Amino acid sequence: MSKIAVVFPGQGAQYVGMARSFYDTYPAAREVFDRAAAVLGEKLLQTIFYGPEEELQKTENTQPAVLTASIAVYRVLEALGCRADGMAGLSLGEYSALVASGALTLEDALPLVQKRGRFMQEAVPAGQGTMAAIMGLSGRQVEAVCRAAAVEGVVSPANYNCPGQVVISGQQRAVKRALSLARVAGAKKMTELKVSAPFHCALLKPVEPLLARELEKIMLRAPAVPVIFNVSASFEADPLKIKENLVKQVSSSILWEQSMRVLCAQGFDTFIDVGPGNTLAKLMKRIDPAVSAVAVDSLESPEEVERYLKGVVRS
Repeated sequence: MSKIAVVFPGQGAQYVGMARSFYDTYPAAREVFDRAAAVLGEKLLQTIFYGPEEELQKTENTQPAVLTASIAVYRVLEALGCRADGMAGLSLGEYSALVASGALTLEDALPLVQKRGRFMQEAVPAGQGTMAAIMGLSGRQVEAVCRAAAVEGVVSPANYNCPGQVVISGQQRAVKRALSLARVAGAKKMTELKVSAPFHCALLKPVEPLLARELEKIMLRAPAVPVIFNVSASFEADPLKIKENLVKQVSSSILWEQSMRVLCAQGFDTFIDVGPGNTLAKLMKRIDPAVSAVAVDSLESPEEVERYLKGVVRS
């Protein structure tokens, strides 16, 4: 029997108008947006649906916006009969997975990720850090490049996305040095990312105690659907350990490829990318071309969404 994994995107997937078609079509999505507006105000919905883009791109707005859009789409899939056997989320998407799995309420998650975004944004002064994607080198090669470039400052792998694609993060000079070394090592392509802060590296360590203090105020339950975590590429059900994982995550590497391989090894063969964009579905096809991977956001109509789900929903 097919095992379904639902995966949620992180920051960077956002765009003005995301999940609008779900809001317009399905009461289950509208309810999520209405609940989000009750918690953070109507301005959040205006920013998601109408922008301006520069407002949506502010980290403290982006994070609750992506969470809201992702959960809205997931509640629609649930209403249409989709049942996940496992979940994961890329960075911020981990909070979406915890809400979808019943471990965290939407009302608790929204202000939490808003503060998380603010903490992350303020941790490093603008212009001091950056991130870049390196294509064509293995994870070990990128690690070696970062070690050699660390003479210039902080730089380390931030995201192990898929075979041949690793994102690095750190101080400007160190990242630029790493890119030069990566070119010498045979990297096929390198792209500096437009980000507001150097996420998932040691520069974000000051965020950890701030986030830990916020998490102490929140009740977190064991997930009703198993969730695999970024920092360990393993499942965790203990609420205290989940909180520890969430704290570590802001300054640790995201083990996405490793997490997806664990799911594949456990028999997951259908991956549904739930939320804005289609990046996770694309990555999954590079991680394991044998599995089925689809981004619901890429399906162009309610009819197409429902037609797809008929093929994966178990009776």
